[in-house]
Amino acid sequence: MALYVIGDTHFSSDRDKPMDVFGGRWLGYDKKLIASIGECMQQDDTLVICGDFSWGMSLSDTLPDFKLLDSFPGRKLLLKGNHDYWWDTVAKMKKFFAANNITTIDFLHNNFFEYNSKILLCGTRGWMYDSNNASSEEDKIFKREVIRLRQSLQSAFSQAEDKEIICFLHYPPVCRDFEISAFTDVMKEFGVKRCCYGHLHGESIRNAFRGMRGGIDYSIVSADALDFVPLKLSE
Repeated sequence: MALYVIGDTHFSSDRDKPMDVFGGRWLGYDKKLIASIGECMQQDDTLVICGDFSWGMSLSDTLPDFKLLDSFPGRKLLLKGNHDYWWDTVAKMKKFFAANNITTIDFLHNNFFEYNSKILLCGTRGWMYDSNNASSEEDKIFKREVIRLRQSLQSAFSQAEDKEIICFLHYPPVCRDFEISAFTDVMKEFGVKRCCYGHLHGESIRNAFRGMRGGIDYSIVSADALDFVPLKLSE
């Protein structure tokens, strides 16, 4: 039994939009991901994908990528990313899965999951936010994401105050030169000790923060930052 995480897989099974166009580490990335996930995942394992799972524009567009992910052993939990244009209401997505016999994928969205008797999994998309330059719409999205993170953490905390909570976000709540305190303060409030985030690619990975800050251990888990191999968080 093991817990893995990776973000920004950007699968493109049924579309002409592969990440190979960016060259470098992204050349042949889909084959690297398929091989590494296949090597990692066993039937009792859990894989969290921190957003930007697929380039599909709708649920039907994304079906080949869902089928691919569903073919791997174990449970997979998806967060919403900024490029997950296929994302719909959880009810509609689950209905779509049922209609297409997809049985091993679920959504980390306004909720939490129990990994084992000691670890709970929480998270939301998050949002990049500069209060000095934010539009009213961005401000609305930002506040909604803070509420969603609180709801996820509150639901987990109310179930078991003595368990470890690992938090997953798509957008980074911290980088080398900034911290979005609305997210980090909520995590501290609920005793989060580990947080994984994605979104950053290429040269931007240099600005990612790794390690301890304010009592929380941060890890960047975008696919190219991990060389397309899921990060193991727990046995």
